[in-house]
Amino acid sequence: MYKCVSLLLLLMGRGVLSQEVEVCSKTVINSCRDCIRSGAYCTWCKQLNSTKPGEQEAARCDTRAQLEERGCMGKDIVSPLNILTVTKNTALSTNAFVKDEPIQLRPQEVNPKLRPGLPRTFKLDFRRVEGYPVDLYYLMDLSYSMEDDLRSIKTLGNELFKALQGITKQGRIGFGSFVDKTVLPFTNTNPEKLKKPCEEKELFCQPAFGYRHVLSMTENKADFNREVDKQRISGNLDSPEGRLDAIMQAAVCGDRIGWRNSSTRLIVLTTDDGFHMAGDGKQAGILEPNDERCYMDNKLYTKSNDMDYPSVGQVASQLEKNNIQPIFAVTKNMENVYRELSRMIPKSEVGVLSEDSKNVVELIQAAYNRLSSKVTVTHDALPDNVRVTYTPLCPGRGTRRDKGVCGNVKVGDLVSFNVTVTADECIDRERSFLIGPLGIKDKLKVSLSTRCECECDDPKEENHKDCDGKGKVKCGMCSCNAGFVGQKCECAIGEKDESSLRAACRKDNGTECEGRGDCVCGICQCYAQQGGSTYYGTHCECENESCEKFQNKLCGGNGKCRCKICECNPEYEGTACQCKKSDEQCRTPSGSVCSGRGTCQCNQCKCIEGYQRPYCLTCPACQTPCITKGKCIECLGFQTGPFSKNCSQTCKSINEFEMVETLPPGKPCDVRDVENCRVFFIIKQLDGEDNYSAQILKTRECPELPNIYAIIGGSIAGVALIGLLILLIIKAILYMRDVKEFRRFENEQKKGKWSPGDNPLFMNATTTVANPTFTGE
Repeated sequence: MYKCVSLLLLLMGRGVLSQEVEVCSKTVINSCRDCIRSGAYCTWCKQLNSTKPGEQEAARCDTRAQLEERGCMGKDIVSPLNILTVTKNTALSTNAFVKDEPIQLRPQEVNPKLRPGLPRTFKLDFRRVEGYPVDLYYLMDLSYSMEDDLRSIKTLGNELFKALQGITKQGRIGFGSFVDKTVLPFTNTNPEKLKKPCEEKELFCQPAFGYRHVLSMTENKADFNREVDKQRISGNLDSPEGRLDAIMQAAVCGDRIGWRNSSTRLIVLTTDDGFHMAGDGKQAGILEPNDERCYMDNKLYTKSNDMDYPSVGQVASQLEKNNIQPIFAVTKNMENVYRELSRMIPKSEVGVLSEDSKNVVELIQAAYNRLSSKVTVTHDALPDNVRVTYTPLCPGRGTRRDKGVCGNVKVGDLVSFNVTVTADECIDRERSFLIGPLGIKDKLKVSLSTRCECECDDPKEENHKDCDGKGKVKCGMCSCNAGFVGQKCECAIGEKDESSLRAACRKDNGTECEGRGDCVCGICQCYAQQGGSTYYGTHCECENESCEKFQNKLCGGNGKCRCKICECNPEYEGTACQCKKSDEQCRTPSGSVCSGRGTCQCNQCKCIEGYQRPYCLTCPACQTPCITKGKCIECLGFQTGPFSKNCSQTCKSINEFEMVETLPPGKPCDVRDVENCRVFFIIKQLDGEDNYSAQILKTRECPELPNIYAIIGGSIAGVALIGLLILLIIKAILYMRDVKEFRRFENEQKKGKWSPGDNPLFMNATTTVANPTFTGE
């Protein structure tokens, strides 16, 4: 038996027994249109009078098998199917030497009309034609480190053309070069260094530049050799270069490069270093993001110093959009970097250059063979809610599970893909997208629309007899004339409008009759249930089969279900009547049930909020009565406090209290009264939520009254003492200042020096007069 099960699982895993089950997941169905939009396998019965009494019109919506089982004839089942119209299907070309453009892909245009959720598969064929044109654009790094490689490529022009002729007789080559942005910190902006960014010993060095398009696509070897021979090395400061700028311009400036409409487009990029990417321009103050447009004047990229580098995603997008396949010819040290880059750019290859780049021709040949032998089918941007999957039918290898990829495809091999398109939701109008192999111009245009409407082929009779002569039939349902409503237009609404009648059938603005009846003239006519009973109630909200079960019995077999609620027999209780009535486990030692703070349900206490089982005795989260009942204790014991005027009414929660000389052992409660005395008491909660008894100590603990005379006398003495101290301090300060001044006077007196000479202004009071004629004889 285990072998049989294993084989069955193996077959299912391989898809041998897998078959999608047709299911119609109905939601709110009011018409054929609602039905068709609700699921891929939902169908509608347009047969007149196909619903049974008490059934909703939604019963018309189900899978085809279910409707046929109900007796709906096949011709009356509405089920829009997928339609695929091939609008252009030109035969494939065998070679490229034809008058018009060679055709490598068929069909070229299809127009699927899809049922939402129902996939449609069609076949897509591709064949590589012999001699298909090739445009090769050689994009070279001319930074100083590539000097040896430049010398090599100057001698390999003839070999490159010869290799291209071996691929196709319609081959052309172009040439471009790049270094980096000519701003700091990428390039030295000294005027002399901009003119000659190489070392001083280098004689042949061209000025710094970002990207230069040198030669458009040509078949002339001499032109190619001449232009390449003119190239000179240049330079920059940092190691990474602006190769993403160069690739972007080579991709979007198609008319300047000379890409042909019908050709395999290749960019061969040779370099020995990394690359700058989006965001690096901020180092030079360049904030404007790359806009993926062509800016080329006189063969130079003019926005190199104004616009940031593009991102890898932008480059990959433009390469895919323009059907260009890049080949990265890089030195060994950069191989891993560019292999990571290649993973992000579809249809790209990486090859390793030798030290002098002389193997570049063989490298290009090998990369081209790898690119051309791998066919990858994909699509551009899809419309919302549309999915596309691919199943490749590779030549000689049957069906594969790869995502739209066939490898080792040779010229002339026919490769087919099963393309499956699915629209998950209805689309308002026709939408288009393209499918095709990467790197190939040929595309399949898919113009997609959805089938979300019913085509019922209704009778043309305006007032049909099945609509009571007051409406016409639309997909098996009556569309009533103005003033009439109902399944058969049997209800005349008079002055009321239909919306008000229908509103009367909705409970709390919900579904009409709770989805369990028909709204007839504003009154719900409830449906019958499968068990034979019917829904009931104003809005058909009630039924007697959905009550809670116990031991797999409705209401535990101990009651009756009434409108979804169990009505238990007298001796039972509980939401499912699962418990016998008893309060044995709920009674406290005092005999009360749940301490008066809860109810006994199923012989267990269900306590009021805060109290805990089993007997609702304690309430950890409740505030202690020592605090809440303090003012009542003061009022009852000493007739003071805020409740003293209405104590009996305000404090009736304390049913019993007594004044005692001493309190029983234990820590008592205490509260301060209006006289700031401490009142001691013990309070105990009785049965019930707010029911207490208390014992109050007769003696209060009051603080002693202050000695008024001592306070006044002390205050006066203190003021006097403070005044005396202030006077002494002032006297001391003045004395110290006088002492200091006297000492300074003495010091200055000692330092004084008096002059011994006479004062020139002083005049003696005695005057002596001498006679000039007196001789003394």
